[in-house]
Amino acid sequence: MLTGKNILLGISGGIAAYKTPHLVRLLKKSGADVQVLATESALQFVSELTLATVSGRPVLTDIFTADGNGHDNARTMHITLGEWADAFVIAPTTANTLARLAAGLCDDMLSLCFLTLRPGKPVLIAPAMDGHMYDSPSVQRNLSVLAAQGCRIMEPESGSLASGQCGLGRMPEPESIIEKLMQLLEPPAESPLKGRTMIVTAGPTREKLDDVRFLSNYSSGKMGFAIAADAARRGANVHLVTGPVNLQTPPGVERIDVESAAEMLEAARPFFDNCDLFIGAAAVADYRPETPVEGKIKKNDAEMEIRLVRNPDILATFATSRKLGQLAVGFALETAGGIDYARKKLVEKQLDLVAFNVYDGRTSGFEVDTNALTLLGRDGNITELPLLSKEKAAGKLIDAIEPLLQRR
Repeated sequence: MLTGKNILLGISGGIAAYKTPHLVRLLKKSGADVQVLATESALQFVSELTLATVSGRPVLTDIFTADGNGHDNARTMHITLGEWADAFVIAPTTANTLARLAAGLCDDMLSLCFLTLRPGKPVLIAPAMDGHMYDSPSVQRNLSVLAAQGCRIMEPESGSLASGQCGLGRMPEPESIIEKLMQLLEPPAESPLKGRTMIVTAGPTREKLDDVRFLSNYSSGKMGFAIAADAARRGANVHLVTGPVNLQTPPGVERIDVESAAEMLEAARPFFDNCDLFIGAAAVADYRPETPVEGKIKKNDAEMEIRLVRNPDILATFATSRKLGQLAVGFALETAGGIDYARKKLVEKQLDLVAFNVYDGRTSGFEVDTNALTLLGRDGNITELPLLSKEKAAGKLIDAIEPLLQRR
């Protein structure tokens, strides 16, 4: 979390500026105080009123017309802001802004505060521009100059661009920027996970009926991705094997995308021998069609029978064949009650810990951003967690796993 942190957010004039109100909202939600510094061209893409409303502070643009805004002296605000800030985030950072920062120009509040930020305070730069611009020697030179000065550069993402082309150049999503900023401002304490190798499975699986249909479930993958992100922050080497989801890869995590349960098992299996921990957070389909149909099944009869066969149990496959010292953690989701089923799963699959949760379709389980977990340990300990964001619930789960690793 960023509670009590003071963040300068610089916004320059690219189409990705439309994402910045969401970035401000996430910063505020994380407990930070945010001062927005926008170039004049940035305000062509996003409303000054919107940014002022979500940040709770006037947007600063021009050096000479900025008001005091609670600081000691309006005439030296660029100095007081440099002292006030704990970090400076510039997102999006256009090619023009990169050039001005690398050259040391200071003709607006963004560039001036960049020069007056106190040494040692992190600067996080998120470039956003067309891929050809990003790859140009001039932009790469400017990025190298800023990196040499200690700025942290976030690699832009690939996808659809404003030019209509598809490629590298998209500003990282606000969630990824927050994740990186938290790493810079709150380096985790030494964790038993540091240097450990772990496997996390996440999301649903899709079991093919024919070439256009499949059996699946409503899992969003958010819980598994939150676990992978938290473990990576603590220094673990994380292999994230995920079914089809629409989520950004957490920083520092190796992601492997699969479709079916069989593919998930085969993708995870190469890491079985050398991993320290396996967390099965994926909602793996228990059954699959015995014989998928090539092409499309036609609507001919009033009824249709499909024969299903059991899928491999990925977590049990690891748990029953693991070596001494390896940990296995699973999830048990039920629509009501079911804690006895979770206990049974803990014993039958020879797990070290089970995270039990109830799906209610509103606050816990699939597709939502929150979860209420009950952690059941092999030693009989039970820990009931309140309703938390999936990110916080993931942190509590990892907290419970760390002592188990130390004992092993």
